[in-house]
Amino acid sequence: MSKQSKTTPSSSEPGDSPDSSDFSSEMTDAPASGLSLADHFLIAMPSMADPVFGGSVVYLCEHNTSGALGVIINKATDMTVENLLARLELKLEIAPALPAQQASVVYGGPVQDDRGFVLHAPTTGHFSSTMQITPDVALTTSRDILEAVARGEAPSRFLVSLGCAGWGAGQLEDEIVRNGWLTVRADPAVLFELPLAQRFTAALGLLGIDPGMLSGEVGHA
Repeated sequence: MSKQSKTTPSSSEPGDSPDSSDFSSEMTDAPASGLSLADHFLIAMPSMADPVFGGSVVYLCEHNTSGALGVIINKATDMTVENLLARLELKLEIAPALPAQQASVVYGGPVQDDRGFVLHAPTTGHFSSTMQITPDVALTTSRDILEAVARGEAPSRFLVSLGCAGWGAGQLEDEIVRNGWLTVRADPAVLFELPLAQRFTAALGLLGIDPGMLSGEVGHA
């Protein structure tokens, strides 16, 4: 987690929104549709022209009248968790090394892409900045969770990302209506256990869809 955060872009591009890094108590009302897509996967459709989001699967952490916040879960960076810990002057003390699906730092999105976001399973430990999404998944942005990883006291399942994706009020709904995304209830096994390269196909599989079936004209689920 960086000491400084970028100013969030104020544009209408997919995944860009006002500052989404702080878990605001004001973001509590359901969207106008009455359907919150928190704990859902967003699966990019072929019509998604933005190269940042093309081919991506986003785990949606929060969705309400103020907007939405999520993390891309299937795009690797060139950094490992061990490299990230070293930058923070933390030494990975556990052996053997982390499993492959935990060892890579993923690119979570264009919002505050110099800041860490950690999706993880529940833990008995307490972290200073955590949002509980479901009984199975939480999101932490504070350094203390990486200190726990370094000590070998990490949650049983976790995914470290740099950056996140954010949408302003009504923006995500508009992208879905325009066939930018498919939506499906998230599966923690896809989120935490599968190799990154398999997550897009696996997320589509939750809808019974083969990637070859997709076209830019297909609607959302």
